Amino acid sequence: MGFLDALLGRSKPARPDLERLFALPNAAVTLEAAAGFTPTGLGSVCFRAAEGGAFARLQSDLRELLDTGDGPRVEVSTDGYGYTWMLSRHAPDELPALVTDLHAVNSTLEANGFGPHLLCSLAGFRDPDGRRLALIYLYKRGTFYPFAPLPGDKRDNALELQVRGAVAADLPVEQDLGRWFAVWGAPGL
Repeated sequence: MGFLDALLGRSKPARPDLERLFALPNAAVTLEAAAGFTPTGLGSVCFRAAEGGAFARLQSDLRELLDTGDGPRVEVSTDGYGYTWMLSRHAPDELPALVTDLHAVNSTLEANGFGPHLLCSLAGFRDPDGRRLALIYLYKRGTFYPFAPLPGDKRDNALELQVRGAVAADLPVEQDLGRWFAVWGAPGL
């Protein structure tokens, strides 16, 4: 950052640090102890699909990589905003394996020049009362935030703030609440 940038109040954006995804299993232990939420085994990566054969082949390779074993664990869908979601399924007690899948998708897209197309990744959680929660990783910010949807496209803001306080020691939490965007109907939630 140069002198003129500092004078005008411009700053360089934080670089993504995909290794932060591997902190999710520790945060899950804290989240269960503090609020009773346990992993669902569902997680997804959201990105803007690029046109062309190279991106299509890459997406196909990712599906093939992640769909090993006893059948397909990956589903691909497109939301109403044109973003592509790649959903990975695991048993609820396999959060580290789910995080490995999310990391593999993110790092493969990044390594092949599609990092600017990445939006976010999420891991789903549920409590004994059936409330849903996602811990969302913002790729371009390198931070996490909680999202707790309620019926009728509403949010449980109090729960989100409670979760922020609970996992702040385990995860880098996004400080700008304006960036805690809603991901209504996101696969994995």
